[in-house]
Amino acid sequence: MDYAPLLRLLILLGLIAFGVIVLAFFGLAQALLETDRSHVSSLIAAIFLATTLHCVWQTLLISRELTATRRIARAVHGSAGKFRIVDGQVVTAEGVMLEPSILTRHIANLIEKSRAQGGRRLDQTLLLRSLADQLRNREKLGWFVAEALLRLALLGTAVGFIFMLVPIASLKSFDVETLRSALAGMSGGMAVALNVTVSGIGCALLLKLEYYLLNASVSELFHNITETTEVHVVSALERA
Repeated sequence: MDYAPLLRLLILLGLIAFGVIVLAFFGLAQALLETDRSHVSSLIAAIFLATTLHCVWQTLLISRELTATRRIARAVHGSAGKFRIVDGQVVTAEGVMLEPSILTRHIANLIEKSRAQGGRRLDQTLLLRSLADQLRNREKLGWFVAEALLRLALLGTAVGFIFMLVPIASLKSFDVETLRSALAGMSGGMAVALNVTVSGIGCALLLKLEYYLLNASVSELFHNITETTEVHVVSALERA
């Protein structure tokens, strides 16, 4: 189905938005932000939102490429097997011009390589490795940010413990009021540590789930490109 990867991601984002609304309805989201004196939770939420937008954009691009790849595969399957480059565009034997896409650029590289080799056996292994690296680059930001959010969660935990220890370090007497204020400061520091830890780990897990869906879409695109070129394009170029 066209744009299926984008639809799966939007369903996941809808579930995430529903969870946030439920937390806000019960006041848990507001309490988390209000009790976090370090504001690390707000930073984590902003980074999560920005990276989610990046994931949506990359998933949209991959969905477009998958749709174009299916149309190009149908044109290649129905071709007599000869391909040529005219004005920088790949044209089949029937005169069908392949639309611009990652698959079309890969086919153009195969045609140029076949010409340069002068009819020898065509091996596209290196081109496929380069293509795989190019596609994987779309995911690297998400995996890096997910790991960075876990580190921010640990940083927030350390900051919260520092807030806990500051009232104890400043104790000079052990009367009731002094101990009461010290305990209040310690509970505030503990709240910071726990809130940042929960928000950091939760956002990191959600990001990994989003980019797992993107990874599955990238793998599907790479599989379609490999299958189409290996079965139909490479064999046709070797015959020619």
